[in-house]
Amino acid sequence: MTSGEADLDDFRARLTLWLAGRDEVDSDAGVEVSAVSRPESSGMSNISVLFDATWTPAGSSPADATPVGAASPAGLVEPKTVEPQTVQLVARMCPEDDAFPVFPVYDLQKQFDVMRVVRENTELPVPRVRWVEQDPAVLGTPFLVMDRATGRAPVDNPPYVFVGWLLEMDPEQRRELQRESVGVLAAIHQIPAPADLVSSLAPAPGISALRAHVDEQRAYYQWTTREDGLQIPVIERAFDWIEAHWPAETGPDVLSWGDARIGNILYEGTRPSAVLDWEMAAIAPAEVDLGWFLYFHDLFQELAVAFDFPGTPELFDHREVVEQYEQLTGSTVRDLPFYYVYAGLRQAVILSRITRRRIHFGEQEPPAHPDEYVLHHAMLARLIAD
Repeated sequence: MTSGEADLDDFRARLTLWLAGRDEVDSDAGVEVSAVSRPESSGMSNISVLFDATWTPAGSSPADATPVGAASPAGLVEPKTVEPQTVQLVARMCPEDDAFPVFPVYDLQKQFDVMRVVRENTELPVPRVRWVEQDPAVLGTPFLVMDRATGRAPVDNPPYVFVGWLLEMDPEQRRELQRESVGVLAAIHQIPAPADLVSSLAPAPGISALRAHVDEQRAYYQWTTREDGLQIPVIERAFDWIEAHWPAETGPDVLSWGDARIGNILYEGTRPSAVLDWEMAAIAPAEVDLGWFLYFHDLFQELAVAFDFPGTPELFDHREVVEQYEQLTGSTVRDLPFYYVYAGLRQAVILSRITRRRIHFGEQEPPAHPDEYVLHHAMLARLIAD
């Protein structure tokens, strides 16, 4: 979807008609959609469209309202007028078929279910999800609608270690932000019986959650090669490393956020105001999220050093993060180096797909060596050198 006026006008008209059919909306009173826009930064995995919607809640007609006010000429008390409500919403839309998607599947119902479960079972500020629509005829692609959150996120481009509000904080503020962010992971992982709450995430009987997770990543990697058949040596070696260093024992399986990083948290000061982006959620050992959380920051910090920026070397020290997490959860973190490498492998597969996407749209030429499809190939290669 583009953001020209004609496109947004068409979006507004289609969405207005669709909203009028929702149970929560009193369509007889009308629905108004306004302030439709695209955010300045929107991910490649989903398209986001911002809009305001105004309607009268269904079942709250003036006749049902509590009588207040002066008597009418006939001696009857006038009913209270029910004011329409205006809510700020976000439509998250699957990419269209010709958008060279980053992932093979965009399961909006899974995202809807996971966000609802986390919102209902924790105190975390997860936006309320209102509706999910699977029919692509409505807006051209399936979508879900959720409440819009406020706050600011550490940005990916340019990475937050290069410039921005996080760097402008004093060290104590960054330490507090670290504690609050680790607390997000701890709260998600303490949700009881997550496979029962989101049954679609449960691994097949007889297969461990970690094995199912790794097998899914291997299948994803093979999917990324289907157009050009190009195998990437550093990714192939990383899969071999994972098999050779498989943990003898794994900790309890939890609800894994999947894309667990501060770039997916909105903050008011140092406190999270929204926890976002759940499309990679799964059932997995807690260390899957911890490894991703740490690796993503370390990747950015390594880029900062490479470009002669100081970055934030004191932020997300592995030992401190593990201590904070264990204190919050009462659990023991196991085999973190394994999961740290696994995070590097997972990111390598995603980044190789993004590079292919850029080549497809003429944004860059094919790299000279297959490993260069992966931004952090040197970092990953060092980790699996043993």
